[in-house]
Amino acid sequence: MLESLHVKNLALIDEIEAEFKEGLNILTGETGAGKSIILGSVNLALGARCTKDMIRTGAEYGFVEISFSVRKEQQIQRLKELDIYPEDGTITLSRRLMQGRSVSRINGETVPMSLLKEVSSILIDIHGQHEHQSLLYKKNHLGITDAYAGEALREIKEQVKADFQAYRDCRKELEEAAIDESSRMKELAFLEFEVNEIRNAGLRIGEDDELETQYRRMQNGKRIRDALEETHRYTSNGNPNASDCLSRGIRSLAEAAGYDDRAGALYEQLGEIDSLLNDFNRELSLYENNCEFSEEDFYDTENRLNEINRLKTKYGSRIEEIMSYCEEKEKRIVVLEDYDRYLSKLRLRTEETEKKLKQSSAALSDLRKKFALRLENDITAGLKDLNFEKTEFQIWFDKTNGYTADGTDDIEFRISLNPGQPPKPLREVASGGELSRIMLAIKAVMAEKDDIETLIFDEIDVGISGRTAQKVSEKMALIGAGHQVICITHLAQIAAMADHHYRIEKVTEKGNARTHIIPLGEQESVLELTRILGGAQITDIVRKNAEEMKKLAEELKSRLKV
Repeated sequence: MLESLHVKNLALIDEIEAEFKEGLNILTGETGAGKSIILGSVNLALGARCTKDMIRTGAEYGFVEISFSVRKEQQIQRLKELDIYPEDGTITLSRRLMQGRSVSRINGETVPMSLLKEVSSILIDIHGQHEHQSLLYKKNHLGITDAYAGEALREIKEQVKADFQAYRDCRKELEEAAIDESSRMKELAFLEFEVNEIRNAGLRIGEDDELETQYRRMQNGKRIRDALEETHRYTSNGNPNASDCLSRGIRSLAEAAGYDDRAGALYEQLGEIDSLLNDFNRELSLYENNCEFSEEDFYDTENRLNEINRLKTKYGSRIEEIMSYCEEKEKRIVVLEDYDRYLSKLRLRTEETEKKLKQSSAALSDLRKKFALRLENDITAGLKDLNFEKTEFQIWFDKTNGYTADGTDDIEFRISLNPGQPPKPLREVASGGELSRIMLAIKAVMAEKDDIETLIFDEIDVGISGRTAQKVSEKMALIGAGHQVICITHLAQIAAMADHHYRIEKVTEKGNARTHIIPLGEQESVLELTRILGGAQITDIVRKNAEEMKKLAEELKSRLKV
């Protein structure tokens, strides 16, 4: 149940909060007061498309938040399947709207728009002013019929879907199998080449990882070995090298050392350096001799890696993928080598899957027709309640061109609004007002079958008046007896049925227009009915008429609750 609505900085709304209750919640107000903005705000919280002009002029952002109490076990289970869990029995959806982007949250956690919409579909059903036009499209009629049947069709529909997938796969394979002898031989030769290339490589799972590790280690060993050789060349093996140059320096300084103490000290110091360099060269030679590196092993490892990487560029990014590709092509080779037998088996398998699909589609159609008959009767009864006294409603069954994932039923809603006239498609006989009432009848029937607890109707009264309006109000009260209904209306007959009445009004404050939503008490509700009935001039007769209308509505609702 929708418990609360909080809107800030949207269109004419500065900031409002509203609490809704069980039963029939009615919203009324002058044209242009902002009733559509209220419903638009709810739609935005549920994931509807946002445009720049929705944000109030001068505001940096718009914000809308709605909270639902979730009590039905079916709803709780479906939410859990989406990894959404009510907190203290409450789900809160919010959306912050900024220029060019928006942020959606469920119970304070940021979520993608797709999840927001999926959760919304579990919690609430909104019928807008023009939604009844969807009845004109035959493609929607099958969905309504199946939704009415609900769980009773679930298992057989899943079977049909699986059978259709199997049949479609076989058909696709059969269509792709149509090749001539020359093409077959060319494909066979090419596949044999690929398989031989892979098999001759002698690949082993995990070999590439092992070789990569080994190659990196060898690369480091080679770098070390190259560094040692180069160092050795500079210090003792090269021409010239540090050791030879140092020996020449010692010989040159030896004569001077006998003439001067300072030169003698430098001579001794140079001798110590020569001794240290000799020690270094011995250590270097020992390290170089013990440093294992095989040019041959490095070359073999590098070539093997190059071979594996070449195969990867052709057949897969991992050895597992290459082997899988090879096995797949080997199976194809077996097929091509005995192609006539393969085609025969494929045709037989296609026939078997088609036979199975035909049987499951027929079973689905039989069960669907049973529920369609019940739906016909329920909608017909609902239409009579809405002042369609001598109307015949029919769910027409035809066959689709070929198989589909939904079976072979092509369903169309047909209606006869006048006695003696055969039922015809809705688009050919129903006006906008009539379509609106037909949709209301369907919604009323579906409400009893659906887990959704909250229904919103936006001006369901378009195009109706008089006795028909009274019938619509009674139907709304009937739905409200078992569901939470939020309805925007211009008709006093419907507004009189309110369990909870709200007035939407626009006021001008400091030169700015703002929309407010005001809960009405019993007397205030009567005054609002008086305004709707009397327009600009309100007389005592109009007021008494409003009071009488409210009294009769309360009596009717009491009878409905019994």
